[in-house]
Amino acid sequence: MTIHEPVDITAKDHGYFPKSFLWRGHRYNVDAVEQCWTVARRHWMGRIERHGFRVRTRHATYTLYHDISRNAWYMERNIGKR
Repeated sequence: MTIHEPVDITAKDHGYFPKSFLWRGHRYNVDAVEQCWTVARRHWMGRIERHGFRVRTRHATYTLYHDISRNAWYMERNIGKR
């Protein structure tokens, strides 16, 4: 399910990888970062540059991304229960 909602990253590993985040009033601890990638491309509204992370928590797997130009984090997708 695609979501695109803001999240607060409450802790990072090595200053980069999400370790915990706050979404819809709940705190989630990241058990593992399964994948990370960078997207950089031109768009009709300007340049898109962001870092994506597939993270696994105790209950589910999510895709988060960091919008570099806005310095903002978003929940992109709830992949589902573990």
